[in-house]
Amino acid sequence: MKLNDSNHDCRGVEPAVLKSWLHDGKEIALLDVREHGLYGEAHLFYSVNVPYSRLEIEALRLVPGKATRIVLYAEDAEASRKAAAVLAGLGYANAHVLDGGIEAWRRQGYAVFAGVNLPSKTFGELAEHQYHTPAISAQELNRRIAEGEKLVVLDGRPFPEFQKMSIPTAICCPNGELALRVRDLVPDEKTPIVINCAGRTRSIIGAQTLINLGVPNPVYALENGTQGWYLNGYTLEQGQTRRHGFDTTEENLAAARERAAKLARRLGIAGIDVEAYRGLANEDGRNTFLFVVCTPEEYKTGTFPGARHAAGGQLIQATDQFVGVRGARLVLLDRDGVRAPVVASWLAQLGWDVCLLDAGNGALDAAPAAAPAVPGTLPRIDSIRVRELREGGALLVDIRSSMDYRKQHIAGAGWSIRKLATDVVPDDGQDIVLLADDANVAELYARDMRLPQGTRVHVCLDGAKAWQEAGLPLASTPDHPPNSECIDFLFFVHDRHEGNREAAQRYLDWETNLVNQIDEQERAAYRFLS
Repeated sequence: MKLNDSNHDCRGVEPAVLKSWLHDGKEIALLDVREHGLYGEAHLFYSVNVPYSRLEIEALRLVPGKATRIVLYAEDAEASRKAAAVLAGLGYANAHVLDGGIEAWRRQGYAVFAGVNLPSKTFGELAEHQYHTPAISAQELNRRIAEGEKLVVLDGRPFPEFQKMSIPTAICCPNGELALRVRDLVPDEKTPIVINCAGRTRSIIGAQTLINLGVPNPVYALENGTQGWYLNGYTLEQGQTRRHGFDTTEENLAAARERAAKLARRLGIAGIDVEAYRGLANEDGRNTFLFVVCTPEEYKTGTFPGARHAAGGQLIQATDQFVGVRGARLVLLDRDGVRAPVVASWLAQLGWDVCLLDAGNGALDAAPAAAPAVPGTLPRIDSIRVRELREGGALLVDIRSSMDYRKQHIAGAGWSIRKLATDVVPDDGQDIVLLADDANVAELYARDMRLPQGTRVHVCLDGAKAWQEAGLPLASTPDHPPNSECIDFLFFVHDRHEGNREAAQRYLDWETNLVNQIDEQERAAYRFLS
């Protein structure tokens, strides 16, 4: 298979020029193509992580416009050129490489940041200062719960996150659902409401959402979320299923719709019809993203043609995981006239160009779009079932996440990632089997392999359960690959949820300090309600 041409003639851009581009009001995609672990240790404020192992997949999702101005950087010049060649092969005609990479950016005096979702998390901290969002400490909340005081705790995270750990008595109601569900969950307007998340951002945004909507209840953000609860020595629950309902009364819906519309008007968020949307979507030189704000269950029943799903709270919390182009246009719609305007109100304050689509009745009947296959002309590699592995002889290469490999893998299989694909050397005549959980990732890995003529490559998508059922010998290696080689995993973020008190406190310190790291141009990009 042909290796991507790492000698692609890509254009360089100096750090000072990139800095000016990031604030000139025009669209730009700043792509960090290192693996997630490296990205999370240090990266540029507005950069979006598009790991090289998934580059072709994520680039097309996050940067749909082929004429988009792109600047990318990797761990070194060779990796940058290789990634630029991939983008050129996909048809991106305006891609540049940051001269000198992240080190040159540092030398110029510009800041680099650890962590993830920086623009959103920094915004949350600024919002708390701007709005003086009321907070409640873990100690005070624990006292009120223990004494049986009347209050309702709402967890603003998605349901899978909620099930991992939750505050006692808490009910899962993701931030994107709050405006629609709050009155059904808390009928009494005098009952205090506490919003929590794992850390800070979604607690603040969730509480301030209800305040901005004019909900009359006393509303508080739980200070430091589940991490603050844990650091104070209180017990978290696991596996809870308390969750918001999926129906609301006509009276509550009408009141929620009125509050949401009023908030959207305060921010000057425009509404458009389907014809106007199609005009925007076809506009040359702009990237337009269309999202339907609803629950995962609703999205499965139907959507607007071409609309992607956005669980509303996450679109605010992690905008860079949905949109890769700074300055792009975001169009939102929903089924109720409540969730989209409220989410749009926050996106507008985050600095995005956002509007609302009124698609009319019956417009959300299209089937969700299937995930696209990896683009390119190479044939997809042949698949093989786990029972065929018992015959032996093939070189087994596990390309799942490093953490999945550590947890359990087929004995004798080595771990690898696309960056290391050229290091795989089979014996003469030996086949290669890629053990994967994503066929697209396996194909991209195979594209970069340099193999002897006639070497056959297969992919096995059967997982650990199938390995066990087939009786294959399995191994667990908690320390292999070593942390230094797990470039796809960000220990900084994940260790805080693994009983590591020091990591939890370090994360909270990082989050609260973000506002002290940004410069005036980055701060000025946000706009708050007066």
